[in-house]
Amino acid sequence: MLRLFIAVPVPPEMAALLTPLQAGLPGANWVPPASFHLTLRFIGEVNEGQAADIDAALQTIQEPAGLVAVSGLGFFGSAENARGVWAGVEKEPGLLHLRDKVESAVVRSGQPPEGRKYAPHITLAWLKRTPPDRLLDWCTTHEPFKAGDLPLDRFGLYSSHRTDEGPYYRLEADYPLIGGNWDPDEEWA
Repeated sequence: MLRLFIAVPVPPEMAALLTPLQAGLPGANWVPPASFHLTLRFIGEVNEGQAADIDAALQTIQEPAGLVAVSGLGFFGSAENARGVWAGVEKEPGLLHLRDKVESAVVRSGQPPEGRKYAPHITLAWLKRTPPDRLLDWCTTHEPFKAGDLPLDRFGLYSSHRTDEGPYYRLEADYPLIGGNWDPDEEWA
């Protein structure tokens, strides 16, 4: 069984703008910069045949490349029970259209529709027992946060593997977008 998700990788230049945020929060398990990504669709556990069907459906997506703004910070849950912190990604039409195409392809491949509302973000850390006042101070200290534009010139199908150091993400398949400056030999995450 494979645990899969579909995401836009964060290039090293953008990761370098996000990593200075990764300090000052007790209980934070910081995501390694090479693992930063913008999730388009979480899939979960599938067998290899289902993974092949998903890959085949994703290969049919023909969308133009673009840019999406990365700005703002927030957290999952309430301040008292926050599970993680993230950098926000604007809900721009190009991103939402790509996400809808990905969702359609995944459903066409035989997977159930996503039940959650799409909230684009880049996870910076997972939290465990972080004091609410420290979390709110961290958000206030780093706002307003703007990292610039994330290139939407490709997306990938990733597998997630649990390790003692946290999750490890492996790129299973890469899908270029039309007109992007995508280099298939460049490793992002």
